[in-house]
Amino acid sequence: VEILDWKTKQQLCFLDKVEPHATIGDIRLMFHKSYPQWYPARQSIRLDPKGKSLRDEEILQHLPVGTTATLYFKDLGPQIGWTMVFLTEYAGPLFIYFLFYFRMPFVYGLDDKLTSNPHPVVNLACICHSFHYIKRLIETIFVHRFSHGTMPLRSIIKNCFYYWGFAAWIAYYINHPLYTPPSYGQKQINFAVIMFLICEAGNFSIHVALSDLRRDGSKIHKIPYPTKNPFTWLFFFVTCPNYTYEVGAWISFTIMTQCVPVGLFTFLCFIQMTVWAKDKHYTYIREFKDYPSLRMPIIPFLL
Repeated sequence: VEILDWKTKQQLCFLDKVEPHATIGDIRLMFHKSYPQWYPARQSIRLDPKGKSLRDEEILQHLPVGTTATLYFKDLGPQIGWTMVFLTEYAGPLFIYFLFYFRMPFVYGLDDKLTSNPHPVVNLACICHSFHYIKRLIETIFVHRFSHGTMPLRSIIKNCFYYWGFAAWIAYYINHPLYTPPSYGQKQINFAVIMFLICEAGNFSIHVALSDLRRDGSKIHKIPYPTKNPFTWLFFFVTCPNYTYEVGAWISFTIMTQCVPVGLFTFLCFIQMTVWAKDKHYTYIREFKDYPSLRMPIIPFLL
């Protein structure tokens, strides 16, 4: 196996006597012995310089290569584990929100006459926001099984800026002493809370169902199907119901708080999750000829 630099095409190393049944994961380990600074998670091994990274479980003899395989290496940069990524991304908004909820003096700097007791929906919003991120932290530790072990360090900085920044912007307006409660009062709030809880329960149920597909530790892709849990029946119609429920939860939170920054965050979440859902949807279609034709990426019968 000959490994070349993906950009300069310069040979980095030549691995002799590699068995045909060796996996890409095995080749990463062999390459790591020659270049200790590039640990396996940092390596992108490809068949084409501009192609996609090969998965660890792919076997050399099943790839379109001859007796001498030419592979290309790209340095992905410093990596961080996905569990730590999610813990960092989700713990930040949880604590940032509290800084505004408790109206720290350095946040608003208003006179005592403007620091009256908040409207009940403000307390409810804090409970719902905290519940959402606590649920995410619990899922990260006990539920999620990651197909990719790491994420580039530079990406977590970008993601934290996004999640933490929006959490601060949202919390600032919802907890502001001059915050205006929803136009339709308690009926609007009650409806939104019920929808929020339904979507959170649905999101959790989908994550558990997806986790069960890899209970044996396998990283092989499998088609997810509905289970006896009614919340998973959305699998009949969409590929990524976890994203559908996630967007639904934030729409409910927007209705509950009637806050423009929350609405903007929800809109951006929907755009990003639609991109992810479409990518997963078409990956399933490519890999499985019998993939259910009725399913759409994120919105039943529409998108």
